[in-house]
Amino acid sequence: MRWWPGSLGCVVTPQPPSSPMKRTMQAVEIRSFGGPEVLGLAERPVPQPGTAELLIRVRASGVNRPDVLQRLGHYAPPPGSSDIPGLEVAGVVESGDAAALAEAGIRVGDRVCALLAGGGYAQWCVAPVVQCLPVPEGLSDVQAASLPETFFTVWSNVFDRGRLQAGESLLVQGGSSGIGVAAIQLARAFGATVIATAGSQEKCAACLALGAQHAIDYKTQDFVAEIKRITAGRGVDVVLDMVAGDYVAREVECLAEDGRLVIIAVQGGVKSSLNAGLVLRRRLTITGSTLRPRAVPFKGAIARALRERVWPLLAAGTLRPVVHSQFAAADASQAHALMESNRHIGKIVLTWP
Repeated sequence: MRWWPGSLGCVVTPQPPSSPMKRTMQAVEIRSFGGPEVLGLAERPVPQPGTAELLIRVRASGVNRPDVLQRLGHYAPPPGSSDIPGLEVAGVVESGDAAALAEAGIRVGDRVCALLAGGGYAQWCVAPVVQCLPVPEGLSDVQAASLPETFFTVWSNVFDRGRLQAGESLLVQGGSSGIGVAAIQLARAFGATVIATAGSQEKCAACLALGAQHAIDYKTQDFVAEIKRITAGRGVDVVLDMVAGDYVAREVECLAEDGRLVIIAVQGGVKSSLNAGLVLRRRLTITGSTLRPRAVPFKGAIARALRERVWPLLAAGTLRPVVHSQFAAADASQAHALMESNRHIGKIVLTWP
């Protein structure tokens, strides 16, 4: 409404329609590719869930090696995914696709943990409903946030792709890493013999405490010779490898007949040479995978298997999260520095107020 000078009345001046206020949140951004110092808090719009998705108020975000690679510019998010790093979270369901929530047996207000393709380093995130799991009874948000990326990865690669069976043996390279501590516990829980490698006596002791029957300090021992000694020359049935590079040739030597080598990272380089004759004579399988770019239905199938076969073991305390450190989200650069130092045993987690 506006008064005209000298007028006894008024005229109505049309106003533009008001637009709904957009909610904003704090998120950790990668300001440029580089060291941990390029991470910093920024204000972003709160994302909105789409079909078959839900919105999670994040309480804790897991830190993983792919986050470091993304920060360095070596691991771009899949098309359509958030540029905010973070592949796993725990928090509270705020809203979502009603039909999908009902089908999954999840309600607004439930505590969940979720696997993401990106966007986890934020106060809110969206996730496909089928990639969300209830927080196991008795676990904190920090513990729950340490589960999805590692447990999805281990289940898919060790049990689905690697076909590990009860009574077989598994070699876990990097047994004290987030992936390693999950692989050791899951393999033991399902009846396998576990041999782990680690980079110090302290880390080897941690692997043994988690259930590995043998631990090899790869800095002071030849893991090929040790595997042959431990197995009386037979070799192991499955190797879970996060190194690749020149490890591949040595791991082929460690495999028993019909053994399977599963590569899930290439920290030692992408090029390898090996004895193809051993592959032929022992009928070996060399395979690998990355989880992040896989389709939602594929990840949903893993989630269903975990909920049925693994989540009860977490609730019962048979399996336990191993969290080395937690940092406030504002200190994400410190979390990444610790990740790159390789001094940690288990997972690193960010927390949100």
